Amino acid sequence: MKATLITGASSGIGEVFARRLAARGENVVLVARSAEKLNAICNELGRAHGDVVAQALAFDLSEADAPERLFAETERRGLEVETLINNAGFGSQGEFATLELARELNMIDLNIKALVALTHLYLAPMRERRRGAIINVASTAAFQAVPYMTTYAATKAFVLSFSEGLWEENRAHGVRVLALCPGVTTTNFFAAAQMDFTPPGAQSPEAVVDTALSALERGRAHVISGWGNYLRTQAERLVPRSVVTRVAGSLFRPRTVKTEVQS
Repeated sequence: MKATLITGASSGIGEVFARRLAARGENVVLVARSAEKLNAICNELGRAHGDVVAQALAFDLSEADAPERLFAETERRGLEVETLINNAGFGSQGEFATLELARELNMIDLNIKALVALTHLYLAPMRERRRGAIINVASTAAFQAVPYMTTYAATKAFVLSFSEGLWEENRAHGVRVLALCPGVTTTNFFAAAQMDFTPPGAQSPEAVVDTALSALERGRAHVISGWGNYLRTQAERLVPRSVVTRVAGSLFRPRTVKTEVQS
């Protein structure tokens, strides 16, 4: 059975991808840690779209062998994953030196290692079939350093570069690869990152998903969701990186962090 596999599908952008694609008549496989949330969404999609098969698979993808176990389960179920959407990820806020190391490493495991593993596992069959698509969710944070979200921004820079490289490698094999770069989005991301504020100018996850699906159809290597976000990332190219980094630091500095001004 052909299907689209979506990680981080229990809420936010991942959940909207599931709803949009099910409405198109595509079978979906939803992956996240919460089996209860996934089952509720799958049941709802099944009722709303009678011909669509929605399946839930509860995995913590930050665990070392989780991508391989997930791939084996989809193979066992006879699922032909035509589209892979790597959306699972999280961030943190604070001075890196004061943050819990285990959580920062866990972020790298999920945002980078799991994404790379899943991409490798599902890309090979796509190339054999000479068709398929992969959407890797990066961020506008991929385009510059973000002090006080330093590890998160670095993981997203990896995702952007990784995805653009794969876009070129796989065009001749019939596989499309897209890096989706949303800005601030109205999801639970900032609460999960334990941030003490939410930056202004948020987009809805529906707008982000619609941008991604349109860009994928046009064969884009990456897309920045929202004109405001696009203009900001372009403007940053005209300014020294040190200035961009200092501005980002002033925006994302936690309210509890004291600063010292040096002359």
